Amino acid sequence: MSVTNPTPNPPRRDHDHHRFAISRMFDAPRELVFSLWSDPNHLRRWWGPKGSLISFSKMDFRPGGQFLYGLRMPDGQEMWGKFVYREILPPERLVFVTSFADQYGKVIRAPFNAQWPLEILNTLTLSQHFNLTRLTLMGEPLNPTAEESHLFRSMLDSLHDGFSGTFNQMQAYLETLSAK
Repeated sequence: MSVTNPTPNPPRRDHDHHRFAISRMFDAPRELVFSLWSDPNHLRRWWGPKGSLISFSKMDFRPGGQFLYGLRMPDGQEMWGKFVYREILPPERLVFVTSFADQYGKVIRAPFNAQWPLEILNTLTLSQHFNLTRLTLMGEPLNPTAEESHLFRSMLDSLHDGFSGTFNQMQAYLETLSAK
């Protein structure tokens, strides 16, 4: 399984308002791509920035449930994050709120900037296109202050680069599944 040629079908960016959007095609069935988000044994193998490792994870995959994880960065720094699931429609849609957290799941400020929004509402959609799956992820701050909105908007290119790297890891993990 491989990503389709990125030249004719590049990831899309959306800079309107304060929403982030990225889209990627995967050469895999939609059900499998969905399972990479819904099964903690899959998610922990590819989620996060390049070079990071999930050191702890606990998932309660249901509306109102959460995915709590510890992330060890390449420099050894440990940080925590969580998803709180709002809507789950297998295999086509997930709506969840992401935030930085402590090891108990309490929402905290981002370690890199205290003005980063506390919570980001994310909508993940998966659509089947013949034997390919288009993943589209959109995110926007929940109830941001003016400063949080400004910082979020100013970091849209960084978000795009970060998620591109994460989706590259997801693609590499998908390829290990097809090799089995």
